[in-house]
Amino acid sequence: MMDKFLNDQQDPKAVEKVYNRLTDLLTTGEEIVYIATQKKPLVNILPDCVALTNKRVLFFTPANLGLSIKFIDFVWKDIVDVSIKEEIIGAVFMVKTTNQAEMGVDYLPKVQARKLYQYAQERKEEERELRRQRDLEEKRAESGSFNFDHAAGAQTAEPEPIVAAPPVQTEPKKDELTEKLKKLRMLFDQGLISQDEYNAKKLELLNDL
Repeated sequence: MMDKFLNDQQDPKAVEKVYNRLTDLLTTGEEIVYIATQKKPLVNILPDCVALTNKRVLFFTPANLGLSIKFIDFVWKDIVDVSIKEEIIGAVFMVKTTNQAEMGVDYLPKVQARKLYQYAQERKEEERELRRQRDLEEKRAESGSFNFDHAAGAQTAEPEPIVAAPPVQTEPKKDELTEKLKKLRMLFDQGLISQDEYNAKKLELLNDL
């Protein structure tokens, strides 16, 4: 398994130490992607190393004359910038985090530094896409909550339907003149009044209009 990290001039002993330490540090679902080792000019006894996993960037520094190894790690979502600077001898690989912390390793073989940079850029792009998806989901959730609350408020504020009162039935007024004329005619038909009296009374009623 370790042999695949020795294809680009890595120091085998340094890779072995880092690899053995990494296997104890990996979390569930975490995989080692690449290991780069420092190659200092003239003396390269205790080189620093950089390891990339699908979750983190780890910087390893030998301590206690090589008897132990210290490390600092950064998760990908906290890394805002990755860069390399190629120099006359080797290259420098640098990362910058969201809280402006910087960490790097110099004297890396250029081929290793380029591969670190290539994978880091790919991983950052994946992280940006994941962040974009999370932001979209949060906005959709906020929008759905607003619409629900608004709809609920609209339901409670909806006015009750107005029920029209039934029309009041009113009795039509009787035609007083018609009633009087009928009574007058009845008196005449019964012979209680004469023709002249009937005509005079009828004319009087009609004149009141």
